[in-house]
Amino acid sequence: MENAKMMERMRELHRILKEAAKAYYQDSSEIMSNYEYDAFYDELVALEKETGIVLADSPTVKVGYEIVSELPKEAHATPMLSLDKTKDREALVAWLQGRAGVLSWKLDGLTNVLTYNNGELVKGVTRGNGEIGEIITNNVKVYKNVPLTIPYKGSLTVRGEAIITYSEFERINGEIAEAEAKYKNPRNLCSGTVRQLNNEITAQRKVLFYAYTLVTAEEDLQFTTRSEQMEFLTKQGFTCVEHVLVTPETVVEQIGKMEAKLPENDFPSDGLVLTFDEIAFANSLGRTAKFPRDSIAFKWADEIAETELLEIEWSASRTGLINPVAVFAPVELEGTTVSRASIHNVSIMESLALGIGDTVQMYKANMIIPQIAVNLTKSGTAKPPHSCPVCGEQTSLKIENDVKSLYCVNAECPAKKVKSIAHFVTRDAMNIEGLSEATIEKFLNEKIITKAADLFRLADHKETITTMEGFGEKSYANLIASVEAAKTVTPARFLYALGVPNIGVSTAKVICRSFEEDMERVMNATVEELVTVEGIGAVIAEAFAEYFAMEKNRAEAVELLSFVTLERPAATLESSIAGKTFVITGKVFRFDGRSALKAFIEERGGKVAGSVSAKTDYLINNDATSQSSKNKTARELNVPVITEEEFLQLAGGKEE
Repeated sequence: MENAKMMERMRELHRILKEAAKAYYQDSSEIMSNYEYDAFYDELVALEKETGIVLADSPTVKVGYEIVSELPKEAHATPMLSLDKTKDREALVAWLQGRAGVLSWKLDGLTNVLTYNNGELVKGVTRGNGEIGEIITNNVKVYKNVPLTIPYKGSLTVRGEAIITYSEFERINGEIAEAEAKYKNPRNLCSGTVRQLNNEITAQRKVLFYAYTLVTAEEDLQFTTRSEQMEFLTKQGFTCVEHVLVTPETVVEQIGKMEAKLPENDFPSDGLVLTFDEIAFANSLGRTAKFPRDSIAFKWADEIAETELLEIEWSASRTGLINPVAVFAPVELEGTTVSRASIHNVSIMESLALGIGDTVQMYKANMIIPQIAVNLTKSGTAKPPHSCPVCGEQTSLKIENDVKSLYCVNAECPAKKVKSIAHFVTRDAMNIEGLSEATIEKFLNEKIITKAADLFRLADHKETITTMEGFGEKSYANLIASVEAAKTVTPARFLYALGVPNIGVSTAKVICRSFEEDMERVMNATVEELVTVEGIGAVIAEAFAEYFAMEKNRAEAVELLSFVTLERPAATLESSIAGKTFVITGKVFRFDGRSALKAFIEERGGKVAGSVSAKTDYLINNDATSQSSKNKTARELNVPVITEEEFLQLAGGKEE
């Protein structure tokens, strides 16, 4: 390839990689697979070596992407570089140069840097773009396993990875009814959780922190090896990433042993990290513009299977979003047979140049999620449908955050109705049992229902329902009983059931509390009023106000309100703790964990915050004399510290 063409290709690769990085780091979304990104990246590295030219702002030099968020920023003392990588196990033998190394998991989450002074956690910062991170101290303090105080009283900084496990990821996704609102992977969920402006939301998701490097410490801490550092961090109360000491003779065997654990691991990882154990030698190696020389990442050589693309299905949702799904001839990958893979959006479909009959290579991202690695044929014949696969009405392409997505514009689309009503009846919403999506679809087809409010008229259709397949007198009676029970509901559950964009269970509770559980005030809330609610930004506020400004949406809400009785939460019914803000720390004995105590407070109109501030009314701690950071802050701010028993006296007792 002549130089001019190589330069042209390099510029094209710059554009492709930067768009992918922006989506991944800034928008917490994906427009291409990791496999495809790595291939483009390696191609750019090879061209830079061949030409001897590295263009300004090359993705091989600049780490990450520019941060866009409302979180405060802070420059890192030293740049946080990404790691060079290899998929060759034998290459690691030579890389060790006859020395010992520490082999650990390369966790797939969000890198955090924590700072401790005088034994207390004082700051948490994200990796950000490698040079400037976002300050997330309040969120770090509600991680499930981060020590807020440590025995060592000097100043130290520790680096690690914040992650959300697969089981927690599945739990959270399982509570989201609409397909397009579900998180694509644990890493995206973790990124959004860790960077929340409201740490109450962070606290509800079980974020874990795994330490892997002691970045800085005072002179009284002198370590010869990384292994000693890890042992020290463990003694300080940190959960360290699983690691093992290896030599050139044992490294390949240990990689095999760790690989064998992958199917059972509950945490997401995208490889391993090998670091020189001897600190002095590691520090003497320095770094390149892009990589430190003391560590290297090992990435699994993905198991690839070649197959034929048979079909692209288009799956509609309640918001009108229509996602492409690849259907291919079944293949064996990582021990299971797969035949379907999400393509996520139109941008990814177009970047892969997909077409029916194409020969594609499939792999499992992190050995879990089926994805298309490469399209060998690249016919590019697959096009988004002009009509909705469900209703046949016109579709529309929209571009948001540089991602192209397909939508159905028909407000009466049956898919929207099925998904919307399915959301309405979920446990966290109206909690109407016995209504699966399949049953809802049958009811819609039979014209028994046309909208959510018709669920409260099901008693008018007893004869039709009891003769339907799968229904009899008993199942009909159970359904009607569940509908009747749903007629009494809290304002927050009702608001969540409406399916207002961006309004989840927690946000619905916060909004309703802020407007004193008055649904009329909630529906008439202005953008200016909403942005004063903790955790509600301008984007959510504008979408919320716009939703209730639409005559159709308001009319549906009013009709539904004619069937239900809004029951104010127990907390607001003459409760002495209504409107009070509490912080909980330490062990609890009268409740089944802090979450149960939190629920008890919220049910009675109180609020639970993650950290003590001037707005805190009480700190609940059974060890009132504790020297914890929360107790110290409470004393400084004159916030009363009370025990569980004192709290129960204040709240009027607890029914046993």
